[in-house]
Amino acid sequence: MTSSGEIALATLRGGHPVQKAALRSIDFFTAHIRNPNTRAAYAIAVRNFFAWLEMRGVTELQQVRTIHVSGYIEALGHVRKAPTVKQHLAAIRMLFDFLIVGQIVDTNPAAAVRGPKHVVKRGRTPVLEADEARRLIDSINISTAVGLRDRALIALLIYTFARVSAAIGMNVEDYYPQGKRWWVRLHEKGGKQHDMPAHHLLETYLDEYVSEAGIAGTKASPLFRTTAGKTGRLTDRRMNRTDALYGTRLPLLPRDRHHGLSHEWRPPRTRSADGRARKRAHHKTLRSAQ
Repeated sequence: MTSSGEIALATLRGGHPVQKAALRSIDFFTAHIRNPNTRAAYAIAVRNFFAWLEMRGVTELQQVRTIHVSGYIEALGHVRKAPTVKQHLAAIRMLFDFLIVGQIVDTNPAAAVRGPKHVVKRGRTPVLEADEARRLIDSINISTAVGLRDRALIALLIYTFARVSAAIGMNVEDYYPQGKRWWVRLHEKGGKQHDMPAHHLLETYLDEYVSEAGIAGTKASPLFRTTAGKTGRLTDRRMNRTDALYGTRLPLLPRDRHHGLSHEWRPPRTRSADGRARKRAHHKTLRSAQ
């Protein structure tokens, strides 16, 4: 292992070349895991696990046993919440599965380890009321292209229940006409594509923003763009999550609602029947906020 606490997948038995294990680990994070957020989270989890092993004298891959993985998960559970612990276990288990396929190790020491139970029966994400949504949209200064962008982005989150990352990932061509209506196309996790008709108010907000920004002719370019400093001029660069969280104007939203909307806003996801009923009721409430 390296002095930094990261595993050196080169200390292997059976005469495996040093480079083979290292390249296999690189393939795991670059080719096997496609989502950049998952890749970053799993990299942290794996690094922490092998740093924990190094402090306990485990210096070779073949020395890693089920008891080490279960001990790490048990210790992690005292300082982290259940979802984080389950994520770390999933990262370790997936890495060793990948190493087995590449004939780097013989067994997966994490296969028999069970993570903590975590059942969510009620979503924690706050849901905007109709009057809050209307006050939020009406509070935005739309005298500039930046204000029109903010209003269009927030309306997109409200009327489509999109995640922030899916909304800012849209291109101009993802807002398109079909028949007598305009539609939006969201690119969700796992390469899934979600097309839906735009609410008539969302259609108005997007039309005004696209017209003011002058981006209607650049179909393959980002729909929601950053600003050049404090000039108020839109650039050609796509907004990232930080821009969306802190660059948009949310002046009238209560603090707890502000966090719920801006961080990764979505409707509560629940398996219960009453949860689905609340979601339908929320849709109805939003439609009435005209």
